[in-house]
Amino acid sequence: MSKLTLTVCEEVFPVDGVFTISRGSRTEIHAVTVMLSDGETTGWAECMPYARYEETVDGVIATIRSVEADLAHGMDRLALQDRLPAGAARNGLDCAFWDFEAKQSGRPVWQLAGLDEPGPLETTYTLSLAAPESMRAQAAKNAGRPLLKVKLGTDNDIARIRSVREGAPSATIIVDANEGWSAAQYSDMAPVLAELGVALIEQPLPAKADGALLGLDRPVPVCADESCHTRASLPGLTGKYDFVNIKLDKTGGLTEALALKQAAQKAGLGIMVGCMLGTSLAMAPAMLVAQGARVADLDGPLLLAADRETPIRYVGALMSPPDRRLWG
Repeated sequence: MSKLTLTVCEEVFPVDGVFTISRGSRTEIHAVTVMLSDGETTGWAECMPYARYEETVDGVIATIRSVEADLAHGMDRLALQDRLPAGAARNGLDCAFWDFEAKQSGRPVWQLAGLDEPGPLETTYTLSLAAPESMRAQAAKNAGRPLLKVKLGTDNDIARIRSVREGAPSATIIVDANEGWSAAQYSDMAPVLAELGVALIEQPLPAKADGALLGLDRPVPVCADESCHTRASLPGLTGKYDFVNIKLDKTGGLTEALALKQAAQKAGLGIMVGCMLGTSLAMAPAMLVAQGARVADLDGPLLLAADRETPIRYVGALMSPPDRRLWG
């Protein structure tokens, strides 16, 4: 591997309106952009620090910069896996390595990774947490989309999900509680969600309290998000979850995400591939993991008011593979 120089910076992108989950609301995102260069070729990527995992923009940038000396001494992508823990910082570097390797070799990342050529994907569209009447309006506006993801995780969620179903009677619905329910709330919600035809419940209980799922009925399949980061998470999911949500900012990059997907499938778990709020640069590597997944939740750019140059093309719910000028 060539000796590489590092550039890392914070970039701000506006949200299209306000995006709300049970943990709070956002009107902009603060992405960390990472570039690796040998003076002739530059690979780049994006990562998203997430406060839920005690990450900050400054902290992630500092962690990324901590490997500058290693890069100057020839550290490659595989060595990076042991050099940094899973998380946003490693994700930014890992995906920048992949892009660098693709550009330097003249071969796309999917070939370098031994994957099939990616095709278009049907993605979810996320409805922000709001009052029931507002969520009904959001659902009605997007009723033509085949797959809606609904943010829940507070009181009055039964009224919210009933309102969404009224607004979008034909859509497939996934709900995401973002760890917002207790075991009792989950027990109350699950039969209602099954009655309303909800297809998947994402992370209903806090990760530290999800042992309660072992004793509860799961009339709707349950997906681990905050409870699943890397392959090391899988043994703790047995008997609690039916799916895992793979996000590159949790796995620490494409390298571990591909390995986690393979291991989760071998364990009999369904695959959902998700994202933090992010631009097309963050969605591009995730699209490779999402090929063949049961659920692709890669709508981040659709929720923003501005995106990268050469963005991923979305037509309704269908997203096209990225132009190689963007990534990969």
